[in-house]
Amino acid sequence: SIRDIMTNSIPAIKISAFLEGDLEGKAIVAQKVAHAAKTIGFIIVSGHKIPQSVFDAVFAKGFKFFDLPDADKAKWHPSGLAKQRGYHGVATRGLSATLGRDAPKDLRESLFLGPIDNRAADFAHIPEAATAYAPNLIPTAPSEFDSTLISLYRAFEDLSASILRIFAVAAQMPENHFAPLIKKHFSIMSLHHYPALTEAPLPGQLRTGAHTDYGAMTILAMTGAKGGLEVLRDGNWVPVRPPEGALVVNLGDMMQRWTNDKWVSTMHRVVTPENLNDAMSRRMSIGYFMHPDYDATIECLPSCVEDGVRYPPITAGDHIHKKIEASHRK
Repeated sequence: SIRDIMTNSIPAIKISAFLEGDLEGKAIVAQKVAHAAKTIGFIIVSGHKIPQSVFDAVFAKGFKFFDLPDADKAKWHPSGLAKQRGYHGVATRGLSATLGRDAPKDLRESLFLGPIDNRAADFAHIPEAATAYAPNLIPTAPSEFDSTLISLYRAFEDLSASILRIFAVAAQMPENHFAPLIKKHFSIMSLHHYPALTEAPLPGQLRTGAHTDYGAMTILAMTGAKGGLEVLRDGNWVPVRPPEGALVVNLGDMMQRWTNDKWVSTMHRVVTPENLNDAMSRRMSIGYFMHPDYDATIECLPSCVEDGVRYPPITAGDHIHKKIEASHRK
């Protein structure tokens, strides 16, 4: 039953049967995913086939990178238009602003990667796409950090394609429905480091302010520590604590639009721990934000039309661009 698969009231779903092509297993996985997508938009995913060693290597090298002096990390800060590349320091960005809220900046530092394959030439005819396909700035210290990050990006790239196959079946569409739309995706992978704090945060300042994600979906890996991810459910903030090796997957605004609001993109945040300077409160999360091809058309899935279409078709690039613009209108 659905009740059996709840972990902290977030559905926990093992997807290996789907990935292995077991027909009966596929149907069961898709059914569970459909229920989660309609009710909360968050899933704790196991059986995803990414070895734990891949995550362990990124976390170990990631902590070493974030421990470097600020001046060394700053060498990897982007110049020019590409904001979601390279290193960004603590309290330089704020996600609550995406909801038009005047909240303090988030208590985290970040490292961003975009697509590994260079697709810039394919979108040269769309000037607005330049930032989406901007070159990467991948730190080379500590040693092999760059190749470790690229390996994880590739693993997330494959997993996101598999999860989109599950989503297609869950939405009663052909399994390969999304495949043609993600060949030149502009997905972002981010490492967020939440340091133990040495001074009290400002009133209302969180590690990450409350927000929804813009894209098709987000895949999240995290270290266990105090002050973690929470999801808004029925007016209450519910902690999300995946067991070791499991990932958190949540739907973004684009998927809600694609499904004509049948599926939900849910508000979430990362809370500040009560004992601020507790070294145990240091944590890291890795997010993979799945964005399809810049020129992919996001239009209501035929299976979701029923009583009329709520949104006109839009390209993936325009959808993200409008979301970012709205967030800067403050």
